[in-house]
Amino acid sequence: MTYNIKSAANLTPNSQRFLGKSVLITGGAGGMGLAATRMFAAEGAEVSVLDVSHDAGQAMIQDMSEKGYDVFFEQADLSKSKEINAGIDAVLSKRGRIDTLFNHAGTIIVKPFHEMTEEEYDFLMDVNVRSAFFVTKRVVNHMMENGGGSIVITGSIASEKAFVYESLYCITKCATLMLSNSIAAEYREYGIRCNAVCPGFVKTAHGLREINELDGLGQEWEDGDLAATQVRICEPEEVAAAALFLASDEASFINGTALYVDNGWNSRG
Repeated sequence: MTYNIKSAANLTPNSQRFLGKSVLITGGAGGMGLAATRMFAAEGAEVSVLDVSHDAGQAMIQDMSEKGYDVFFEQADLSKSKEINAGIDAVLSKRGRIDTLFNHAGTIIVKPFHEMTEEEYDFLMDVNVRSAFFVTKRVVNHMMENGGGSIVITGSIASEKAFVYESLYCITKCATLMLSNSIAAEYREYGIRCNAVCPGFVKTAHGLREINELDGLGQEWEDGDLAATQVRICEPEEVAAAALFLASDEASFINGTALYVDNGWNSRG
């Protein structure tokens, strides 16, 4: 498997590692999730996507159909348990099983800690932590009955680093990393692997909004700090490629790890 890391936009899978496997991607209609949807489908997977945006989901379906891929989409607000269960029921009705989960759905709030509201706390915890917990719980139950599987959860450079104006986001991403570690420890005897992919700043709507809002609060990431920490912005395909590897049989003895996609930022301390 070879990727041209000097031209991230041209990252494309070159094998059929997921041929015949059912892959569920949450938040798979945009950004890193959409890049992963495209890559898993190109690797032969039967991809299903749960995403809160109906419009993004329909655009994704059209794009994938034009490329010859059969991707199933179900709109779901994953902060709500009822919609999680309904969405996964729809996926199981369509595909019959889930072999791989890329639990990616999430968002961010950039704001001084002392100005955070209770409503904002509830919202971000629900979207980032509650959704990851209950989606994974449901899928783990299914995988235990189905002979195992592979799970990748999206963490962040913020899973272990604190950022000014992102206290609540950091808390949620620390939680998703620990969720990944805990599942790996508890369910390995059932043939279930769970790992986390932890990107730095990524060139998606989410990542660019984050940089813009930090710049607006005086952080100046766009002009200086980004170059000093990860040299350049990460492409969404680079994160998707990391998730693809962790989910694949090539990573069959990798369990409970956090793979940082940050060009060495986390290693610099």
